[in-house]
Amino acid sequence: MTQSILFDPLLPWPVIWTLGALTCVTLGIAIWTRLRGWLLRAGASLALLAILAGPVVQNEDTAPLSDIVIVASDQTASQNLPERPAQMARAEEELARALAARPNTETRWITLPDAADDSGTALMQAVSDALADAPRGRIAGIIALSDGQVHDIDQAPDLPAPLHLLLTGQEDDWDRRLVVQNAPAFGIIGEPVTLTLRIEDQGAAPAGAATAPLDIAIDGDEPKRFVLPIGIDFDLPLALPHGGRNVIEFSTPETAGELTARNNTALIQINGVRDRLRVLLVSGEPHPGGRTWRNLLKSDSSVDLVHFTILRPPEKQDGVPVDELSLIAFPTRELFLEKIDDFDLIIFDRYKRRGILPAIYLDNVANYVAKGGAVLIAAGPDFASAASIYRSPLSAVLPASPTARVFEQPYLPEVTDLGARHPVTSGLGAGGDWGRWLRQIDLEAPEGDVLMQGVDQRPLLILNREGEGRVALLASDHAWLWSRGYEGGGPQLELLRRLAHWMMKEPELEEEVLTAEATGQVMQIIRRSLQDGIGAVTITAPNGGETVLELSQAAPGLWQGTYTGAEIGLYRLKEGETEAVIGLGPAAPKEFAQTIATAELLRPVITPARGGILRLEDGLPRLRDVRQGRPAAGRGWIGLTPREAHETLSVSQHPLLPAWLILLITATLITLGWLREGRS
Repeated sequence: MTQSILFDPLLPWPVIWTLGALTCVTLGIAIWTRLRGWLLRAGASLALLAILAGPVVQNEDTAPLSDIVIVASDQTASQNLPERPAQMARAEEELARALAARPNTETRWITLPDAADDSGTALMQAVSDALADAPRGRIAGIIALSDGQVHDIDQAPDLPAPLHLLLTGQEDDWDRRLVVQNAPAFGIIGEPVTLTLRIEDQGAAPAGAATAPLDIAIDGDEPKRFVLPIGIDFDLPLALPHGGRNVIEFSTPETAGELTARNNTALIQINGVRDRLRVLLVSGEPHPGGRTWRNLLKSDSSVDLVHFTILRPPEKQDGVPVDELSLIAFPTRELFLEKIDDFDLIIFDRYKRRGILPAIYLDNVANYVAKGGAVLIAAGPDFASAASIYRSPLSAVLPASPTARVFEQPYLPEVTDLGARHPVTSGLGAGGDWGRWLRQIDLEAPEGDVLMQGVDQRPLLILNREGEGRVALLASDHAWLWSRGYEGGGPQLELLRRLAHWMMKEPELEEEVLTAEATGQVMQIIRRSLQDGIGAVTITAPNGGETVLELSQAAPGLWQGTYTGAEIGLYRLKEGETEAVIGLGPAAPKEFAQTIATAELLRPVITPARGGILRLEDGLPRLRDVRQGRPAAGRGWIGLTPREAHETLSVSQHPLLPAWLILLITATLITLGWLREGRS
């Protein structure tokens, strides 16, 4: 129980102070005039002022509260490096025993797990949350068991007690890491992309190592080795081999004695794009569908279109001098001999042999396809005639031959069963809602994939691979009817766009492909195939472990599945003959970006509170009690501040002296003063 004297005035304090001032003035006059009995009257005045002030005695019944010590245990990934788990276990056990032996002390343990979003060690946030759940007046100290690599130091709270850091790790630790400082998200296929790399040693690295090997592998292929200087930024030019996602793995071999090899590897995923897709469109003669192809290709900003329409064939002799014509001569030699390899796609729209392109030029087009080029034939009635482009060296790569029949009748284009699985024609919509076409060229002996059919289920759209290139044959020149809205129209622009992009080998339109998209540690696996069914996907993790995953069919020709990777790194996927690679996790996990234990990050927070920084390799420090504001750490010890906090159970008040006693004293003093003056 504690007692204290309080005041409960009968009058406002300004009035009491005014009366006190008048009393002092009157007392001063009495002393100046040597008035007898002034001392007795002063005592009476003071007694009256005391009555007005209302002194009371307050009794508090209290109970002591324990001191609170917050212990933050860092259990993030970097704390699993060599020696640190054993250090942490030993320190936690000894610290728990020492705090339990300290009287009137409550220990609150908080654990820092790995952040799901790779945000690193959030020690300050954890301490802030613990302080929010505890009265600040009871906090005797905060102890952190950590390597000091804190990633939220800018969120440090105002600490009510000293913060002590018990540092894990060894003073002679060292580590080598690979840093990719600059990596673009996109790159142009075939052109060098510059990446900035750096191999650096941290901590007490051994002397004498000036260079280190660097292995570079693209899409899981055999790596190529280079030698880079240590501690110097190096600009590495790298050419992307294909479009779509290119997974590039950089790694430097593990060196004996370094802390971990987790930061010796970096995965970078760069999307390869074409600078400009160059398309050569050759129209045999003007017709309503010619503008359709031109509008489609010109609407794509990534396409560089060269379009020639043959308006004046060689056999046309109208007597007009050539130098007076405003037409541009067809640069056949330049296009089909000298610069043919510069084009990604050549389209022959209703073209027929008219002596403009000699057989050697068309033979060169066939060789262009075999070497990886693409040719699309939009056939008109001339394709079935004696002047057909099929009756040239180009027939060696065309996927079907004409029968010389032309169907001039309405019919509804339909997607075949195979076309429903092919990315060029899958998902185009219901064929029953499309408008009809009015012409189809009859074909026979089709090779490759028949994606659409027309009159009497005859081939309408055929795709085929020839050598390293691709060929497409559309057996009608009436696709433009859809764009004009004839009988409701149809998906003409989407069909022709997909067709052109498939021929230019855009990755998203490959019909036999295994891909994966990553979100954090989760990958969405996508398998496209023209087969009726596929097998399970074998997933090989970075540590060599294999997982077999069955995919579910999401649409015709499309199977999907979800897989969560247990570790960060390069995963290899395989189903049948198709393979893919994907990187899960960040390029360099934040917990392993800096692995050497350090107190420098926390020093600005520890120093103002006069806390301590000690290494666990020297043993657990002793605990001492220190007064608030005094140094709280020294050689081999850390201090806790006893708070002596308590809670009040009950409060009672009573007057300091009874009112009758004060009145009696006052009356007695006044009477004695009057008698003293009367004698004089």
